[in-house]
Amino acid sequence: MPFAFQFQCHLVLIFLAASKGETRYLEVRDAGEDDPFLLLSEDLKRELSAGQIYRRSLRCIDMLSIEGQFTFTADQPELHCATFFIGEPEELITIHYDFVNIDCQGGDFLKVFDGWILKGEKFPSSLDHPLTTSQRYVDFCESGNIQRSIRSSQNVAMIFFRIQQVGNGFTVTVKKNSNLFPCNVISQTPSGRFTMVIPHQHRNCSFSIIYPVVIKISDLILGHLNGLFLKKPSAGCAGMGDFVELLGGAGLDPSKMFPLADLCHSFHGSAQMKIGCDNTVLRMVSSGKHVNRVTFEYHQLDLQETETRKENSIEEFCFPSI
Repeated sequence: MPFAFQFQCHLVLIFLAASKGETRYLEVRDAGEDDPFLLLSEDLKRELSAGQIYRRSLRCIDMLSIEGQFTFTADQPELHCATFFIGEPEELITIHYDFVNIDCQGGDFLKVFDGWILKGEKFPSSLDHPLTTSQRYVDFCESGNIQRSIRSSQNVAMIFFRIQQVGNGFTVTVKKNSNLFPCNVISQTPSGRFTMVIPHQHRNCSFSIIYPVVIKISDLILGHLNGLFLKKPSAGCAGMGDFVELLGGAGLDPSKMFPLADLCHSFHGSAQMKIGCDNTVLRMVSSGKHVNRVTFEYHQLDLQETETRKENSIEEFCFPSI
């Protein structure tokens, strides 16, 4: 498994395991009581359920998966900082600026990005997002008070910022909003079950799982006949207009991943595949002519399963060296 991508994900996705009690990622045992990577205490859960607003300070590199009010104050010049936000698959994220004190003229900046971007790779990819890349950035130094609230198009968003003057900073409030038809999603966990529905919309939707997984598709409705096709150079479903493809790779951007299999036709039953890549994506392409739906479940691929990978698995390149 490529070390560079794995290391990056350990840094920015460490909370994924903690949020569900998983132990694949590192545990932070010596952090302060406001550490975002620790499991929520029972007291905090009771406070949140009672309507209290959760508040804490932000770090230069941080991750948030809950609502609340968050403040960053520079205690030294900070040149390359980012906060990653994630919700449940059926949630959108709203980021509201409560207070901003930065020196835009002196080179500071504070930008929201609609999605995630890591080492130049974006999720959702440019092919799957309704906005252009430039439109996905909202720069506070350019918009100021004109746009103090920004809502994401999917369950992930992020803030980039540079603050050079000690004592300067900002405060944001993060809220979650319901999304009736989730499209592009990054999974918070290495296992789960999800149904993706695209109702007569001409759009592409990707569900990203940043783990090697076993994925089982149990129901696919595209309005066609039955069929499952492993992808070959001269084959594929692109001409069908509506199809599902499985992708694998070592980065974040689905458009840069390797196509592993196409599903061109509706079926009820079970189609299972082991995918040993750092990142697995199920992507639905929709022409807008049908109500397309796919139901699938997934769990993390363990070492024993990779050792027996020759049955019903993808090509060798995606599996880690053993």
